[in-house]
Amino acid sequence: MTLEEIRSVDPTGMYDAIKGFPSQVSDAIRIGTTARVRISVRRLQNIVLTGLGGSAIGGDLLRSYLADELDLPFIVNRNYTLPQFVGPKTLVIVSSYSGNTEETIAAYKEALQRNSPTLCITSNGVIEGLARRKKSPLISIPGGFQPRAALGYSFFPLLITMARLGLVRNKDREIKETLALLQSKSKKYADCESAENHALRLAQQLFGRLGVVYSSTERFDAVGTRWRGQTAENGKSLMFGNVFPEMNHNELVGWKTLKEQMLEMQVFFLRDKDDHHRVQARMNLTKQIISEHTSHITEVWSEGRTLLARMFSLIYLGDWTSYYLAILNRVDPMPVYIIDYLKEELGKA
Repeated sequence: MTLEEIRSVDPTGMYDAIKGFPSQVSDAIRIGTTARVRISVRRLQNIVLTGLGGSAIGGDLLRSYLADELDLPFIVNRNYTLPQFVGPKTLVIVSSYSGNTEETIAAYKEALQRNSPTLCITSNGVIEGLARRKKSPLISIPGGFQPRAALGYSFFPLLITMARLGLVRNKDREIKETLALLQSKSKKYADCESAENHALRLAQQLFGRLGVVYSSTERFDAVGTRWRGQTAENGKSLMFGNVFPEMNHNELVGWKTLKEQMLEMQVFFLRDKDDHHRVQARMNLTKQIISEHTSHITEVWSEGRTLLARMFSLIYLGDWTSYYLAILNRVDPMPVYIIDYLKEELGKA
């Protein structure tokens, strides 16, 4: 695979967006460090991040990453409405990259009606205008990306802001390691002609097959969600998935019928050195069980010392894998025409 071949399939430059992700993260760190956010957290009882798609995945990752540290319950809301418990003691984080996501706008207005303290993060649109009129704290991020390609902007400013507000401890050390890892991996994964390119090899394994991704619940459930979403939006292919230990209580039984189809499934196990020891045992046994139905099973291990670096090592690998899958599929990874069509039709309804 050559860069010329890639450019012919990807004329609008998703390659450059993914390759430049470390630079985006660096800029996102600057934004989080300098953002003027004043929120009293003393009386907060819970946190809700409301958003959809690429704007919500940053919230999923925050929830997973901070689960062992954050004292307050933290949920991600993907809906037009907010849970009934949301009120004056709930911090509602409003995340919409475009600022025009209709579900998020509706949930934001409901948060204002319930007198919830709010924090908005957006690049433009209705939400930015409403935040300025209502004097909601606002983190402004650059536009020009597909929402899914702006993960650095949807995650790091919020993480740094939460630390600056005193909700979690300072994350400078973890962020520094994560950025260094991303910079190193960018050079390796962008080399499309290298036989040692891990992302390209994984894409070649996935090419022409139905993907399945399994991970642990405790830290990497959101990483699995990211892999599925990127495979769909970039690779224009379906990928299914589940988490351990839950899949051992239901989905495992489904590896029984449809034998011909299962032979052509590519299964990825996302693994981490700190997965619960019983989860590790379950993964090992499950791999043995389903190997009777498909020979296409790959373990993908996280890299790095800190949890944040390990999470983003798998996220970045999955992003590049989905990108190379698009090139192998001969489909432009950038546009999402069917989503655009859906929005147009909903606008008529």
